[in-house]
Amino acid sequence: MILKTRLFGKSYQFKDLYDVMAKANEEKSGDRLAGLAAESAEERVSAKVVLSNVTLGDIRNNPAVDYEKDEVTRIIQDAINEKIYAGIKNWTVSDLREWLLDENTTGADIRRISRGLTSEMIAAVAKLMSNMDLINASRKIRVTAHCNTTIGEQGTLSARLQPNHPTDDPDGITASLLEGLSYGVGDAVLGLNPVDDSVESVSKILKRFQETKEKYEIPTQICVLAHVTTQMEAIRKGAPADLVFQSIAGSQKGNEAFGFNAQTIEEARKLVLSDGTSTGPNVMYFETGQGSELSSEAHHGKDQVTMEARCYGFAKKFDPFLVNTVVGFIGPEYLYDAKQVIRAGLEDHFMGKLSGIPMGVDVCYTNHMKADQNDMENLSVLLTAAGCNYFMGVPHGDDIMLNYQSTGYHETAALREMFGLTAIKEFADWLEKMGFTENGKLTSRAGDASVLLG
Repeated sequence: MILKTRLFGKSYQFKDLYDVMAKANEEKSGDRLAGLAAESAEERVSAKVVLSNVTLGDIRNNPAVDYEKDEVTRIIQDAINEKIYAGIKNWTVSDLREWLLDENTTGADIRRISRGLTSEMIAAVAKLMSNMDLINASRKIRVTAHCNTTIGEQGTLSARLQPNHPTDDPDGITASLLEGLSYGVGDAVLGLNPVDDSVESVSKILKRFQETKEKYEIPTQICVLAHVTTQMEAIRKGAPADLVFQSIAGSQKGNEAFGFNAQTIEEARKLVLSDGTSTGPNVMYFETGQGSELSSEAHHGKDQVTMEARCYGFAKKFDPFLVNTVVGFIGPEYLYDAKQVIRAGLEDHFMGKLSGIPMGVDVCYTNHMKADQNDMENLSVLLTAAGCNYFMGVPHGDDIMLNYQSTGYHETAALREMFGLTAIKEFADWLEKMGFTENGKLTSRAGDASVLLG
């Protein structure tokens, strides 16, 4: 590999492939914090030029973390379809980009080729793409999954109903839950982040969710986003669960910092398939976010886009129903402002879909970040154009338990109306039956939880 070039009257040389990969990234405060970022726009462009000429074979032969030392690398490498890989290994990263964006390349074509791509290849091509490129390529790719219902179908936009409460009070949770349902939110999952990670508390909330789902005959999924081991214990003690959740990282060391490994996830998957309450076969829910590996000193000196792509390679092994990047949650140390959050959201969504997983985005920011709700609405519109599977639904976009800002109940309804989309079919039919929508449009009953209480 030639890792040098001359541009702008100056020579640029890079020490190895991952120096090129890091410096080819669009500006990210996390890469700068890690000492990996390009020193100038000129150096960034030079790194992109060098990366464009690297072959996919070169990247496969140089994984971000050694195969022998890291189970995430082994999962990614061992999943490759060798026949498909053999047909593309001599492509350059530039060739892959041009092929993805070619108007004659279909979603089916991309899904096939994706089986021959490692996560590092996917990260590399994302670095060569503009924001519009990321949207254009993403919109071609459709990835569906089935738990109790099917997410990701053409013409749909889904939402997780996130009724978080600062004390896990079941009545407070239920109030947010019913309001969200009345706005058409919750077809992806009824999913709460608990304050109390105990088996008892998690079981209590799962039972309330199940009671609500059964009482109103709601066609959806339920999940409490506690640690995977807490959820497993709750299921073993008889708690209902359609999905099992876990935050994941792009390295074995990062996952160990979260308190699990691949064996834990596989055990959880088998448990919920045998003892859970959903139809399946897709019963896992994963969340990610650029910078998490750096925050736990588990990035192995690699940039945050590359490590994020590896999360999706890990997630794919377990056939998830839901995956989303919580894109702006980790803070300005990793994504400094709205421009960086928007870029990361488009990158993550593209990389997830190209990896072959059903991808959503928690379009969000923290209050100490240089961003506001208008910026998040901009990203929501861009991601809807890109074919994102689902967003979050938080009361008024303000999560009073996690103390961050996300998308509210109204945003999903507005995006569906603007883009001519609906909820998952069974859920959309339920909304019509309950009178919350008519011909796919919200009625005057939207926001009136008394309809359900009555």
